[in-house]
Amino acid sequence: MSDSDATLGPVPETPPQLGLFDRALGNLRARWRDIAASAREAVGAPPRPHLPREDAERLRAQMQACLEARGGEVSARARAAQLGRTYLALDPRGRRNFLTVLARDFDIDHAAVDAAVEAFQAAKDPSARGRAERELRRVLEPPRLTLLTQFNALPEGVKFLVDLRAELLEMAVGAPELRALGDDLKNLLRGWFDVGFLEMRRITWDSPASLLEKLIKYEAVHEIRGWQDLKDRLDSDRRCFAFFHPRMPDEPLIFVEVALVEGMSDNVQGLLDPTAPVCDPKAANSAIFYSISNAQKGLAGISFGNFLIKRVADGLAAEFRNLKTFATLSPIPGFRRWLDAELVRRGDGLLASGERERILEWLDFSEAVDSGRGVLESALAREAWFANEGLAKALKTPLMRLCAQYLMEAKIESRDGGPARARDPVAHFHLSNGARMERLNWMADRSEKGLAQSCGMMINYRYRLSEVEANHEAYTGEGKVNASSSLRGVL
Repeated sequence: MSDSDATLGPVPETPPQLGLFDRALGNLRARWRDIAASAREAVGAPPRPHLPREDAERLRAQMQACLEARGGEVSARARAAQLGRTYLALDPRGRRNFLTVLARDFDIDHAAVDAAVEAFQAAKDPSARGRAERELRRVLEPPRLTLLTQFNALPEGVKFLVDLRAELLEMAVGAPELRALGDDLKNLLRGWFDVGFLEMRRITWDSPASLLEKLIKYEAVHEIRGWQDLKDRLDSDRRCFAFFHPRMPDEPLIFVEVALVEGMSDNVQGLLDPTAPVCDPKAANSAIFYSISNAQKGLAGISFGNFLIKRVADGLAAEFRNLKTFATLSPIPGFRRWLDAELVRRGDGLLASGERERILEWLDFSEAVDSGRGVLESALAREAWFANEGLAKALKTPLMRLCAQYLMEAKIESRDGGPARARDPVAHFHLSNGARMERLNWMADRSEKGLAQSCGMMINYRYRLSEVEANHEAYTGEGKVNASSSLRGVL
């Protein structure tokens, strides 16, 4: 699980996607061609790839034919397959035009809603009121939702809709009609992808090669550098688990990678070191969740990453009785952005007594004066500051303190009217799941990405299985951040 990235958190950036064109769309179109061939209605010639206005009129008739439901189930599937093949044959401009027609011309009939509301308000007896309620519910459902549901009956139809929403997310920026269509599709998919319908499976080196290839492509936290790297991540002291949907049995929805180690890991490079010896998993006392990746962009905003973590933790606890600690080694993706904004606002006012002088010992004062920057900003602007042992030591205390402040105190208003949530997306993810902020780790990720995001720092979120529910309630209900005494000491 964005989201959002040895780290763990929802991937906030778009994960690599197989997407509509990256998959074998030729095969999909061929399969749907055979189904579409039984359609009794033909609505003119196939539209041109960019779907100009005159072709859009024929498309609208094609969509209307899908909604009229003439004939039986076979005819309905044929018409849906024909419409799907039309979409797949369009270029990006044509697809946007296709979705605009669907969003604009097959929205709720507002006049029908007004009439249904009036009838509901006028209903006197319980029987009439019941009929009016049912009619109001019916007219509040846009016809486009019925049309989209028809794809569920097609081979790979669910995956088609997931990928369709992935494209919609990009197109909907600044387009209210498309955003409303995307919301309808999200609600439809949320029902289909309820966690109760999902199957958790362990992925091993013996899993099908096509599935292993998808792990490499979908990994959005720590790049998998080839087959040997993947094999190392699936060794005896590692575990990888994923959620699958019965209508997408070969497509992982979200997957988590776990290392079985001794002690709580504090460095991702060490955790991923290919030369490190393989540990005996039965001797491990800690399960470290170091990467979680959402594999389907089209399911963004449909949460099941928290359920995956809890289920994996329960399964590992049953398999390995020696495991006492379940924790993550997670990135802090928003820290440097927040720090840069604070530097503009407060400059060296962020530093405590004596810290400015200690940093200056390792800087030329002219570096700050000539650039107009403060001392802290100048130090962080120096190339490879982290490689200068003295400068890095002088920066450790203020940066650790500021990062703890960001994690525990920086908040943003909730969109649903609830308590303010943690500003950092990964922190919000784990606190929502009932974890505790356990330990802040200095220079835990010296990769280019880790240094750019969080000055190389990472955090362990700890999952105490007996406390998860209470922590979840405290955070989601009151906005309370549960943090260890050691982390509060850093603050």
